[in-house]
Amino acid sequence: MTAKDLKKISRENLWFNNPIFIQILGICSTLAVTNLLTNTLIMTLGVTFAAAFSNLTIAFMKEWIPRKVRMIVQVLIISFYVIIVDILLRAFLPEISKSLGPYVGLIITNCILMGRAEAFAQSNSPLPAFWDGLTSGIGYMWVLMAIAFVREFLGFGTLFGIPVAPSWFPQWTIMVMAPSAFFLVALLLWFAKNRMTGGKA
Repeated sequence: MTAKDLKKISRENLWFNNPIFIQILGICSTLAVTNLLTNTLIMTLGVTFAAAFSNLTIAFMKEWIPRKVRMIVQVLIISFYVIIVDILLRAFLPEISKSLGPYVGLIITNCILMGRAEAFAQSNSPLPAFWDGLTSGIGYMWVLMAIAFVREFLGFGTLFGIPVAPSWFPQWTIMVMAPSAFFLVALLLWFAKNRMTGGKA
């Protein structure tokens, strides 16, 4: 695997085949955690960690995984890394862990992780598989962080919990509500498609 191949994987996962606005995966977490930047950052770091290391593990073990039970094994491997994320959050960031609630555990069911495990890690060597998981997670992260930036600023007048809007700034209550996440995803999807097709989207 050459540097050119790794660059191609990065371009695909960060933009041309982005998990959110191209594959339309991971939408539940888009709805759930993007009202605050802090929660979004922690959640997406957890997804990125789990995606990268589960891909790495699956790529190492693929020769010993029976094909008929490969998806069960993939879920078990993903679960192992998600449990590590959950334990670390409970130990070091208990308030954020409580705020995220069940959504950390639901990383296990995130289609991005299962999709990359099945589509890439199962048929590639460990380094490219790790890189694919890492860049898929980062591609997921930057989209959710962009959405969270808009929602927190307009909804609360803060960024990472720090007040940044002037006192006269009217808080947009709708941005705190769940439907605003879908609206912003749609706008971002339109923008991405527009850029990719040269204004024909």
